[in-house]
Amino acid sequence: MPLLLLIRHGENDYVKTGKMAGRIPGVHLNEKGKYQAQALAEALKDVPLKAVYSSPLERAMETAAPIAKSHHLNIVQEPGLMETNVGKWQGRSWKALRLTNAWKVVQHTPSRFRFPEGESFPETQTRIANALEGIVQRYKPKDMIAIVFHADPIKLAVAHFLGMPLDHFQRLSCDTGSLTALHVSEMGANLIKLNQRPPFDFLPKKK
Repeated sequence: MPLLLLIRHGENDYVKTGKMAGRIPGVHLNEKGKYQAQALAEALKDVPLKAVYSSPLERAMETAAPIAKSHHLNIVQEPGLMETNVGKWQGRSWKALRLTNAWKVVQHTPSRFRFPEGESFPETQTRIANALEGIVQRYKPKDMIAIVFHADPIKLAVAHFLGMPLDHFQRLSCDTGSLTALHVSEMGANLIKLNQRPPFDFLPKKK
């Protein structure tokens, strides 16, 4: 089964508002985010990618664009890779949310939490896992696929494929513009690298 390159989108300015973006439309990469996207494209230009998938949200698509362009590939939008549906928490202040009892549940027992009028973490994990399994089934064992999406979904995916308890997923790190390499096979999964920044010396190059 293929090597999945799970890429978190680049930086955006919405985080400076101190509010949770969720699925709010119109959140674009800032200058640093654009630089991160170009750095990813440069680092992956000699890697034999078979496809580039992305969450439909702008910040993910804008990160995927230079990667796809350097390989003359079209971006495949995959709705199943969307950011978590945080319901009524979307657009709310992080500072205010951290003062709630619900925040403690999110940090310590996320498996028991559902965002008000949104998804639970188990639902998000299942959605992401199904999307990635669908991608895996389309490719050969030595193929490499770039998949651009979001921090929590990437961490939930890693936890799923490695058999980690969902309540431990917050212990993983996933910075903007980072790459996590996960080899998935019928016999299990192997985490090659977590939260890596360019260059990617561990990836094979085109022959």
